[in-house]
Order: sequence, then structure tokens, then C-alpha cells
Amino acid sequence: MSRAFVKESDQDTEALPERAVSEHANFVTARGLALLEASVRELEAQRTAARGQDDRAVLARVARDLRYFVSRRDSARLIQPPAKPTVARFGVAVTVRLQDGKELRSRIVGEDEADPREGLISYVSPIAKTLIGATVGATVEIGGQRTQIIRLES
Repeated sequence: MSRAFVKESDQDTEALPERAVSEHANFVTARGLALLEASVRELEAQRTAARGQDDRAVLARVARDLRYFVSRRDSARLIQPPAKPTVARFGVAVTVRLQDGKELRSRIVGEDEADPREGLISYVSPIAKTLIGATVGATVEIGGQRTQIIRLES
């Protein structure tokens, strides 16, 4: 039979590549863990809906994403920052003063939670690696610019 007469829904859906899983430890903040759990719940709801519509393409995408987020949730290692941090570390918000006097606040978080536009930087990012271990008053170089750490917060 000619392929022209086969409905698209009857064709095998192309196998989707698996989502890449980081080689780094899956450290998460409490917020990051909640986001992973919410993603799993949302994908389970999408899977149920796709099954009801027998949508193989959506089922394939959701199944792949669900494998990723279940894996990330199951491998998550919750890290609680100290109430009053004295050193920049995972989960801590670090405020630096730039050379022009502007202040920049970034929280060091897990890879899945990172969103630089929201001030959430992955602990494996170059900026976080520069900040981790620094204390208030320390000067660090970020993006070729010398900055001073002025505040650490949980």
C-alpha cells in the first residue's frame, strides 16, 4: 500500500532522543524539589489526557519528559542552607556590588532550577564556582569585572 494512503496517526512515531541527564550531583533547594515534583504531576496529567485522545506523538514526548523528571526527582539531594550563612554556598543568595555601584543578587541553586533572568544560577556555572566559598567583603571577578560580596542570605 502506498504511504500516501496511510493516516499520519497510523504511522510509528519517530523515537525521541532522551533528555540529557547531567553528570553532576543533583543538588536541589526545597523550591527546586517542589518544582521537580510539580513537573512530574503535570506530566502525569498530560499522559492521562493524551491516552484518552490516543495521541501517540504527545504520549511519546510526555513519556520521555516523565522519565527525565522522575529520574531527577528520585536522584535529588535536598540541601538546606544555614539560617545565617557566613560563606557563599549552595542555596545561599549572594549580593555583589559591581564596579559601577549597582548591586546584583544571585541565588546558587540546582541545575533544573537555574534561571539566570530570575537571579537563579546553577551551582556548576562559572559564576557560582567563583562565588562559592567567598565571604562578605571578599572581592571576586565576574565577567572580567571585579565585584565585592556585600550580603549573604538564606
